[in-house]
Amino acid sequence: MTNNDAFFKEITEGNTFKGEYITMGSAILNEQPIKNAYVNIPLKTLNRHGLIAGATGTGKTKTLQVMAENLSEKGIPVLLMDIKGDLSGLAQPGVNNSFIEKRHEKIGLPYTPKGFPVDVLTLSNQDGVRLRATVSEFGPILLSRILDLTDTQSGIVSVIFKYCDDNKLPLLDLKDFKKILQYATQEGKAEFQEAYGRISTASTGAILRKVVELEQQGADLFFGEISFDVQDLLRIDNEGRGFINILRLTDIQDRPKLFSTFMLSLLAEIYTTFPEQGDSGRPELIIFIDEAHLIFNEASKALLNQIESIVKLIRSKGVGLYFVTQNPTDVPEAVLGQLGLKIQHALRAFTAKDRKAIKLTAQNYPDSEYYDTKTVLTNLGTGEALVSALDEKGRPTPLAATMMRAPMSRMDVLTDNELSALISGSKMVKKYNKTIDRESAYELLNEKIKHAEAEAEVEDKRQSTKKTSTRRKSTAMNPIIKVLTSATFIRSVFGILNKVMKK
Repeated sequence: MTNNDAFFKEITEGNTFKGEYITMGSAILNEQPIKNAYVNIPLKTLNRHGLIAGATGTGKTKTLQVMAENLSEKGIPVLLMDIKGDLSGLAQPGVNNSFIEKRHEKIGLPYTPKGFPVDVLTLSNQDGVRLRATVSEFGPILLSRILDLTDTQSGIVSVIFKYCDDNKLPLLDLKDFKKILQYATQEGKAEFQEAYGRISTASTGAILRKVVELEQQGADLFFGEISFDVQDLLRIDNEGRGFINILRLTDIQDRPKLFSTFMLSLLAEIYTTFPEQGDSGRPELIIFIDEAHLIFNEASKALLNQIESIVKLIRSKGVGLYFVTQNPTDVPEAVLGQLGLKIQHALRAFTAKDRKAIKLTAQNYPDSEYYDTKTVLTNLGTGEALVSALDEKGRPTPLAATMMRAPMSRMDVLTDNELSALISGSKMVKKYNKTIDRESAYELLNEKIKHAEAEAEVEDKRQSTKKTSTRRKSTAMNPIIKVLTSATFIRSVFGILNKVMKK
């Protein structure tokens, strides 16, 4: 058996599964693709999370696109974080050309251009399905972690939520939360102190500043109604294909706190509401987080701990998280250790730091008698990647440098007209793009304060009237008192008394 035959046998056997799978491409040996040596990923282990990494321009986005398409075809819904704005083309068929035909001939796969069911979501004022959540849905613990509060400040937030629950004050948006913070140390100070203990003005002021900071990153648009129902991420079209939900984030790259807030809220809501999946053999939802360093670089220690916990737990709900970034070192070790699938595009060794990163990256992959992993990492061409997945028993599949298949959908963005038509035809836009500002804590507290002020004004008037009446009585008696206390009157009285005594 030749080396090529042995390699083909190892790749083929290592990528043969009992259940369903998606095909990423064909394995490469000695810088040449081996036709029909398919590199597959079983659906059963896709909830074990993954990483797509590589230098700029090496094909990470196209790999993400290929995975999203194939998952959709298998009836698995997808959520994509589109930071660069280059994924909307999934809604339209691609264009066949000689380059793609030659590539697929080498791989041994047919190429058929296809568009996929797509919904466009947004956190901001961009066009698309508006994603919102209420402050109450966040809860005191999650909100405190987002705001990076101290233990004392977190305790105050818990008291605020308890007060609102006890007094039936809905906390819907940041306006509500700010109002109750101010009320706790101003008009409602005595009420809070009697029921919950003294609340420090310095602490509420510090929390308020953190809320304002979050508002400046656009969170005032995110907090409110109508709350997004995460079950709407699981829709299937009439042909049995999973919807690809593209969250447009092109305008919040410089607002990582808003991105982190949304991600943590979304993952927490999914974990809370999705049922335990058990051994179903396929995931319920796959989430791709592009430019993943935006979450981790700006995250506090408390926030990182929360993300790490959710990454560990959420796979039992049938949800897979895939982080897309330039370098694996962008992802914390505790998260990296939870990732079952690794797709590594080329890395560039321009500096000593780059070479060190390549050495560390190579250690994340299984050993292979066919590859010097460190060398392969710097020699991969565009659209080629090292792939290591988990088989159906949770074991690593054979390491394969892979020529990736081309996306079936358009490898470019939609035109403005195409995007407008896609959004205007969305059922979810009709459901969620309504602004509701129903009576909540802000309005109810203002009403309570006005009522208290009105009562105080009535009491002031009553006391003022009482004082005026007293003064009038006092004024009416003044002449009599003056007469009775005058020297002439007193002498007269004494004169009469003397005469009576003499008699």
